[in-house]
Amino acid sequence: MKAHDRSTLPQLRASAVATAVATAVATLLAACGANDSPTLATLDGKPTLIAAHRGASGYLPEETLEAYAMAISQGADAIEPDVVSTKDGVLIARHDPNLAYSTDVALHPEFASRKRTLKVDGEVQEGWFAGDFTLAEIKTLGGIATDAERPQQYNGTYKIATIQEVIDMIKKSGRTISMYPETKNPSFHKAQGLPLEDKLIALLAGAGWSGKDAPVFVQSFEPGSLKYMRSKGSTLKMIQLIDADDVDLKTGALTYAAPYDRPYDWTLAGESRLFGAMVTPAGLAEIKTYADGIGPWKRYIVSVKGTVGADGKVVDVNGDGKVNETDTSTMAPSTLIADAHKAGLVVHAYTFRNEKRRLAMDYKGDPKLEYKQYFGLGLDGLFSDFADTALAARAEFMKEKGL
Repeated sequence: MKAHDRSTLPQLRASAVATAVATAVATLLAACGANDSPTLATLDGKPTLIAAHRGASGYLPEETLEAYAMAISQGADAIEPDVVSTKDGVLIARHDPNLAYSTDVALHPEFASRKRTLKVDGEVQEGWFAGDFTLAEIKTLGGIATDAERPQQYNGTYKIATIQEVIDMIKKSGRTISMYPETKNPSFHKAQGLPLEDKLIALLAGAGWSGKDAPVFVQSFEPGSLKYMRSKGSTLKMIQLIDADDVDLKTGALTYAAPYDRPYDWTLAGESRLFGAMVTPAGLAEIKTYADGIGPWKRYIVSVKGTVGADGKVVDVNGDGKVNETDTSTMAPSTLIADAHKAGLVVHAYTFRNEKRRLAMDYKGDPKLEYKQYFGLGLDGLFSDFADTALAARAEFMKEKGL
């Protein structure tokens, strides 16, 4: 220290003492828990992202502009279109290439001759397939509710949306909403001469969405689809979806049967591993090489189990003549979220719904209780057919946690 600065020593020493005392107090308070503040267990510490699954599909026919508009008005953080292709190569929002499942095509006599049988991911299906229709023809069809318990009065009223129309809707919304497209049955589309990936990347780039910071998550059940987009230079956030066939209600174990046993590109390659291999530490590490997160069926995180009677069958606890999830109890959560976070992967689980038949007894018929359980586990994002309910549950959860 320079000689003419010696007069500052008392102040410096006092300052040093004060700093030391403050540090000691802070350390003591932290050790006692007095300095703790509520935090979220998500990977980035932010609230769980709510993605509207196929739009507001709990209320309106899925993947129509009206369903997406309702989801946006509800306040969804993201909207999810599944991506399939028309005969003339236009990407549209449909969950299945087979239009029989979600449109009124069967009521159009002019298309009766288009009905045929195809194998989709090894599954034999009869119906009308998007790849046999031009966009102009598909625009004459109306969407229908795919769940008999949901409103049917809008069937045939709303038309099928294109991916470009969904992008335009997000752009015009006036707020940041993430686009969450899924390349649907990519191996099937490739075999039909209608590959999805390059066209999807081009549409997103045309919207100004081409980098990792873009409000986009691209998802697929087939690793090859995501890896292909990576090989083309895409740095968009990508999510590996993870499926299973069902839950054995006697044990709570997940079951695997085609076509929900493994990614179909694995099947084509002769790969024997099941989807379950993806949730192991080795599987998560492999996913990390090409994706930013996983999108598992929610039963990988919290499974359910029924009561087995003396006859060896699962008991119809509520006596409604059906054995379903209302007759089950939740099991202890798995470590998947923590394992994925350790690997640096976000976890976006699917699909959350309001119908009581889909809710385990623990939730007492209240879908908010299910959401809150997953929020507490640190789930980074989820897909819901009822984004409004998910958002309300998130708001309550945050308030309850003092956040």
